Amino acid sequence: MSGISQQLASHVLHFAPRVSKKSLALVPDNLKLDLLSKLLNLMLKPQIEQAELDFLQGKWAAISVADIGLQFQMSFDGKLRISHPQQADVTFTANVPELLLVAAGKEDPDTLFFQRKLLIDGDTELGLEVKNLLLGIELDSLPTAAKLAIEKLAVTLQTLQQYQSI
Repeated sequence: MSGISQQLASHVLHFAPRVSKKSLALVPDNLKLDLLSKLLNLMLKPQIEQAELDFLQGKWAAISVADIGLQFQMSFDGKLRISHPQQADVTFTANVPELLLVAAGKEDPDTLFFQRKLLIDGDTELGLEVKNLLLGIELDSLPTAAKLAIEKLAVTLQTLQQYQSI
């Protein structure tokens, strides 16, 4: 690969999170939480219908997407609850690339955990249950556009990472 391709890949991987973070900062917090709620309710619909989120009753699991500054927590009391992070029982911290690869089924969260690219802080047992829940999400349950977007972004990310490491 040419030095230009490697340099371009490095720039994209370096600047994309910064641009995303600044753009996301312009979106009102309530709108972000509303969109996250709709997305997670859609993604977790089969699990919600089968009462697989009951373990979250009275507990809060926080998600922190560090590189873009997105933080929220979720709980379940018959329906999924999304709010600003406060006193979470467990917190997951990762960057967009790692979360995207996990969502697309191209990376294992345990591998990321041992590489210190996925951090889990707090109630370990609850963290394992949340991790298993998230692993159980089938991309096929998402609308076709969302599924294709995740798959294409994951492939693009992998390609950029390969160019960068050459």
